[in-house]
Amino acid sequence: MRATTEYAGDMDVTAAFEILMEKAAAVLVDVRTNAEWAFVGVPDLTATGRDPILAEWQSLPPAEPVKDFVTDLAKNISEKGLDQSASILFLCRSGVRSQAAAKAMTQAGYANCYNITGGFEGPLDQEGHRGTQSGWKASGLPWIQT
Repeated sequence: MRATTEYAGDMDVTAAFEILMEKAAAVLVDVRTNAEWAFVGVPDLTATGRDPILAEWQSLPPAEPVKDFVTDLAKNISEKGLDQSASILFLCRSGVRSQAAAKAMTQAGYANCYNITGGFEGPLDQEGHRGTQSGWKASGLPWIQT
């Protein structure tokens, strides 16, 4: 895990899944878009007894942060019985939007916000495809598609 001053730090998908399995006060927040959840899939946290929080960081179009992201996510976290000390693990496609979301929630007073590097699909491979080199899917972690 790599620490930073803007949020709690970065971790890979395997470390994130281990934390979700071990800590009841941990939550996965997938900040991709509705289209990505529907067409690419979402992490399956059945083994943890919890579901990920699906909270768009950006809406399309335009590609800008969702206006009430912090407020809405804070409410969702509270409804799950968690507070500002919970471990909040942010996931996006490749780790960029999730880092921005981790910074925003840290600025809002949440102490343990982490960015999951590699994201759900990771970078493009030599053939221009995602999900084959790194990330949640390529690591063999559970996921579902609806």
